[in-house]
Amino acid sequence: MSEETPNWSVPPDQAAAQEPPGAAADELPQEVARMTFEQALAELEKIVQDLERGQLDLDAAITAYERGTQLKVHCEGKLREAQLRVERISLGPDGRPRAEPSDLA
Repeated sequence: MSEETPNWSVPPDQAAAQEPPGAAADELPQEVARMTFEQALAELEKIVQDLERGQLDLDAAITAYERGTQLKVHCEGKLREAQLRVERISLGPDGRPRAEPSDLA
């Protein structure tokens, strides 16, 4: 029996169609929306571990999966924000890095 983790990734163009209701970033519960990336990722990792152990009953597993989906969406949003900020850092004429104003306000 293989210990490999199955590849559950979905192509980006199909991901939005497969997200459960309430998974959109603007529909996240306030408690999730207020989390830092690190807090959300830590909770998501715990949920994944719990689900992988297979010791949750069906209702608890579904609830954990839904929460995990919300945390995943939140983490992806935080990563997109960080990527935009990093992309705004450029080299000036003198070759030194400079930060340009971000449109994320």
